Amino acid sequence: MVLTVIAMASILLMAALALDGGHMLLNKTRLQNAVDAAALSGAKTLQTVFGSGNASTLTRDAALNTLLLNANAAGNGELITGIGGGGVGAFAVVELSNSVYGPFSFPGPVDARYVRVTVPDYPLSGFFWDFAQIFSAGGLGDKAVAAIATAGPSPSASPCKIEPIMVCGDPNDDPADNGGTSYWGYGFGDLEVLKSAAGNTPVIGPGNFQLLRLDGNTGANDLRQALAGGINKCNVVGDDVPTEPGNTVGPVAQGLNTRFGVYNGPGMNATDYPPDWVTQFNNPKMTYNKTTSPPRVEYQGVPVTSSGGDLSAGATPLYDLNDWLADSTACAVSGSCPGVFERRMLNIVIGNCNGVSGGQVDVPVLDFGCFFLLQTVAQQGSEAQVFGQFVKECEGDGYAGPVPSEDVGPNIIQLYKTYFSGVATPSPDS
Repeated sequence: MVLTVIAMASILLMAALALDGGHMLLNKTRLQNAVDAAALSGAKTLQTVFGSGNASTLTRDAALNTLLLNANAAGNGELITGIGGGGVGAFAVVELSNSVYGPFSFPGPVDARYVRVTVPDYPLSGFFWDFAQIFSAGGLGDKAVAAIATAGPSPSASPCKIEPIMVCGDPNDDPADNGGTSYWGYGFGDLEVLKSAAGNTPVIGPGNFQLLRLDGNTGANDLRQALAGGINKCNVVGDDVPTEPGNTVGPVAQGLNTRFGVYNGPGMNATDYPPDWVTQFNNPKMTYNKTTSPPRVEYQGVPVTSSGGDLSAGATPLYDLNDWLADSTACAVSGSCPGVFERRMLNIVIGNCNGVSGGQVDVPVLDFGCFFLLQTVAQQGSEAQVFGQFVKECEGDGYAGPVPSEDVGPNIIQLYKTYFSGVATPSPDS
């Protein structure tokens, strides 16, 4: 009888280990997947509504809604039961920070970019758990799991969706060396000419108008399609990119203008190339005065200046990057704007043009930058300049880089290892 009791106890303990342990592992995995998705959803929403007065609340709502949607999915019945009558807001905690290492809080700092979602206690039903607790002298604890996830932007290490336009950068102005005060010679919010026009002094060499020939795409039709929707050719810093000589006025204007909902030229339509959420721009448009020294961008004859991203011509404020950001945020909040987010944001190559000249030439890639497209492009040779403002970051693709502190250029929302106490203590639940 003694041996039988011992054997039965051993069998029940093994059953607790196998059945309850497997049950915990399964639910831990399901919970972690749901929390990961919630953090990614919150971080993506934060990227969209950044700068709005209720960005933190919108971010939290998006994260909790994603967690709830996962809990209601097939196979997650126990998770929705665990959320219970208290609701998902009592079940999970959403916090924000401007650093992936924290500190995290809600509503968090105004410049928050990172989202952390925590489920500190998800109680589970036990099968042989209570029996196992008898032999643990109370040290086994309740049957429950926890999960935590942190998500935010990371620079794209190899962006693939690049518009075939290039600006020239200063190789001696590496942001890694100057503390991020400028970016290869560009300041955030600065007004730049992204493509020159006939009669302008070329920045690359005679016959070049800052257009690129990527992934074997040549000719007007390829350029039109690439400027309308980007081109899927993964690029790496240090590689050479070939230029596409010629002004190619019509295809450039027809491709880029789809981002404003203007459709001309073969194959250009709203289904394949939807407009941006916000298509407003200055009317009359800005122009390029090549007769001054140096040449300058003007609005009705008055030089255009930039201050923190705000453009003005003398005392006249102009529609600019900051206005577009505010209008885009309003669209994200209302959900009522047709089109696609960030269609007016161009991911383009920043090249090292030193010593490069001539017709079709190869230019080394310094980096990749984000530029806001300010207005439609004129389909006239001498007025076909493309004007943009340099933006710190924008939506990217490819694969994420490893250093979250360098959030400049095209970036990707990704999951990070969660740390407590700065970078010293990694969480075992992330």
